[in-house]
Amino acid sequence: MDKGTTTLGPSKIQSEISLKKAEIILGFMGVFSVLILGKFLLKNQMIYFRLVIGTALGYTLTRAYTGFAGSVNRAFNTGSTRLMRTLMFMFFLTLLSTTAFLYTSEDLTAYNLNINPINLGLILGGILFGFGMSFSSCCASGVLTDLVTGLPRAIITLIFFGLGVFLGFPIQNGATWITESWVTSPVGQLFKGGVFLPDLFKWDGFGGYLGALVLTGLFCGIVVHLSHLYEKRRKEQGTYIGHPMEKLQDSLEKNGYSYSELISAETYEKVFVKPWTLKQGAVVLCMLFTLLMGVTKSGWGVSTPLGLWFGKALVAFGVSPESLASFTKQSPEFFTVPFFEHGSSVQNFGIVVGTAIYLLTAGKFRTTFVSELKISKKEALLFALGGITMGLGTRMANGCNAGALYTSIAHFSLSGWLFLIFMVIGGTIGNICTKMLNKN
Repeated sequence: MDKGTTTLGPSKIQSEISLKKAEIILGFMGVFSVLILGKFLLKNQMIYFRLVIGTALGYTLTRAYTGFAGSVNRAFNTGSTRLMRTLMFMFFLTLLSTTAFLYTSEDLTAYNLNINPINLGLILGGILFGFGMSFSSCCASGVLTDLVTGLPRAIITLIFFGLGVFLGFPIQNGATWITESWVTSPVGQLFKGGVFLPDLFKWDGFGGYLGALVLTGLFCGIVVHLSHLYEKRRKEQGTYIGHPMEKLQDSLEKNGYSYSELISAETYEKVFVKPWTLKQGAVVLCMLFTLLMGVTKSGWGVSTPLGLWFGKALVAFGVSPESLASFTKQSPEFFTVPFFEHGSSVQNFGIVVGTAIYLLTAGKFRTTFVSELKISKKEALLFALGGITMGLGTRMANGCNAGALYTSIAHFSLSGWLFLIFMVIGGTIGNICTKMLNKN
């Protein structure tokens, strides 16, 4: 045996097998709880749907090892732009699906479209959000999945994210540099005052949707091209290292899947354990977004409930809902609605549950959970800073990566593309600052 090689004894191996079996059982119990208990214990069908769709979102984000924050963080830290390019594929695919809803709709106001205003708030919010996600290594949806995969980092980020959203409520609801748009369009005026891209192409014979799709495809192509150029330059400079999980996903995509026996350990491994590729994750997320929009007539948002949760915590410590409402310019009922009767909160809870279900059914829960339990005081301060800047950024930009970026682009809003630009700028600045701080 080579020096340094270690092996597990029979008892250790048996212990590991037993642990994985216990995790798998717990994982399927989690699936049962969501589908059965959720059906009978939650208030209504819509809340139940929110739980199921949130669970599916969390499962997909975790199994595909994907997200929005990584599009900038991975590119800066490893040189890989694969995730950014995959997001462009997902954005365009989702836009095609939402076109089916909007093109045939006689009344667009039946949908709650994220046509956000274009103003100083969008610019500052995008920069702040990108800056914060580089410090915390996650975004709003990412902090929920990270409650399972990186608890100390996630819990600190979550608390200060909620604080940032809470402090930003009165600004979002009262500042004209956030509520009023520099430019608008006819349909945009019906919502938050932004620009609805089909309004720019009413002459195309398809209500403007053909022109808007072509323009969006052009935007996606430009981002993909710039991403390739950036990655090429990093390789030429010798600073490209690639992302370990993306390398594994690449190998899975090249090898493909071949099924032998239906009931076997190999089949279980392929069906429940092996990570999905980024493209597979993008397709599933697109399907879930389409389902969410079809049922709720709205898009995907994550950040607002985090401010609500912070307010509820204050209520638990004796602060009156009326005082909170006066400060935030929300209604008192906003802070008194029960957690499991608030659709977006239940959906966010589902993201956490979905993350745990994948890791449990894959037998990876304990290994993943304990991998990031130790953090330094310096890291804790950076996570807190990342959380509060992201939270404030969401109020200025009227959403996070899920709402101000993904949903806005899927709803043909020009604001989504502008948010992407300034989020990347903020993320780059934040990563440079993080790199400098880590050297000290």
